Amino acid sequence: MLDDADRRILRQIQSEPESAIAELAQRCNLSTAACWRRVEKLQASGVIGAQEVLIDWQTLGYSVEVSLRITLDKTQTNAFDAFIVAVRLVPEVLEIQTFLGRVDVRLSIIARDMSHYQEIYRSRILNLPHMADIEALMHVARIKQDEALPI
Repeated sequence: MLDDADRRILRQIQSEPESAIAELAQRCNLSTAACWRRVEKLQASGVIGAQEVLIDWQTLGYSVEVSLRITLDKTQTNAFDAFIVAVRLVPEVLEIQTFLGRVDVRLSIIARDMSHYQEIYRSRILNLPHMADIEALMHVARIKQDEALPI
């Protein structure tokens, strides 16, 4: 389990993940060596995964985000697996989520503009295998995006 020092480390890493170990140790009231050992332990146990760089795709000219809800044709053997393999090859698909219920898969897609989205939709999305139904939801605003845990 996590102790208070581990929780302090995790809170600080979530708020400023680019910090050097020495800075992190200072903010957590630990020695640099102790902080480094604890971070290593948290990584080895899987509590801390890989650190990632987030690229702001809007800054790169992608201004359209669309969420697609897809129902698959479950009468086909391996329909789900074939669909997932194919959709992973579409570079504009940022996220793939699966569900239990009427909707099987949700895709988050980005495009430079509506014309680019139509091109992606017609040439790539509609050619994905085993789709029975598809619903597009146009993204309007992101109200909250926070992956930090309340530690």
